[in-house]
Amino acid sequence: MKNQPIPNDEPIEEYQDSRTTVQNPLGRLDAELSTDRILTQVVKLATSTLPVQKTTKHLDIGSGTGALIGLLWARHPKFRSSACDYTDTLMAIADQRVDICDLNTQALPYDSDTFDLVTCTEVIEHLENYRNVVRETFRVTKPGGLAIFTTPNILNLRSRLRYLSFGFANLFGPLPVGRKERFSTVGHITPISFFYLAHALAESGFEDIDLSIDKVQKSSLWKLPLFYPAIALFGSMEWRREVRKYRTIDTSNRRYVAVQNHLLVLLGRTIIVSARKPDNLPGRARST
Repeated sequence: MKNQPIPNDEPIEEYQDSRTTVQNPLGRLDAELSTDRILTQVVKLATSTLPVQKTTKHLDIGSGTGALIGLLWARHPKFRSSACDYTDTLMAIADQRVDICDLNTQALPYDSDTFDLVTCTEVIEHLENYRNVVRETFRVTKPGGLAIFTTPNILNLRSRLRYLSFGFANLFGPLPVGRKERFSTVGHITPISFFYLAHALAESGFEDIDLSIDKVQKSSLWKLPLFYPAIALFGSMEWRREVRKYRTIDTSNRRYVAVQNHLLVLLGRTIIVSARKPDNLPGRARST
């Protein structure tokens, strides 16, 4: 899977264009959530993949403080961003409108085939119905457009060992019964592995589904020589069982299943999954 370095790694402390000038929100809530590296990798992926010769319409689902929007503006001023979240009280960018939407139950408030780029970073693990968001993302993305999702990697070695010993993946844990809040910066309620996110993207119609990570998790790195031989051995045994006995692995999902024990998955802190909406959708004229 791709995880290619992209030039221009300098930190972005301030961004400015004709619309607004604000201090980098990464110094606020997002830094506390350790998302700065994640957002930076998403920006690199987006700006290296999409054409930069034209204005690029961007939607950020779960926009929060607007940190990702600001980073995109700093890297290339031709991004024109829309923000969508459950509240507009978090946005730190002056004059940035936030369209309020319940992502669990409502459709995104945008026309079909609208955006060249749709991002959804560290959001789907907070949702009860993430597949609805993936389907809605497909709908509002232009043919040929790019979607990028991120979520905590529940299959790195640290998380696998935590699940083995405690029954909960890393960054997920016991939830109080009867909690009133439906959204919270720490309310991780839906652990999603790469396979299930890739499956949701493919089922929605996306193609060219690819995986990268934000960083190698040091607490997983030292565990690799201890546990990888057993993972490789028993993983191959289970693969054969699924293929021969249960017949659950075929050409439609083989690539996504094979990634479950890839080094990126075993070592990565956060998975970054990108996908393209096909250009040539049947019965639909190509968007311009």
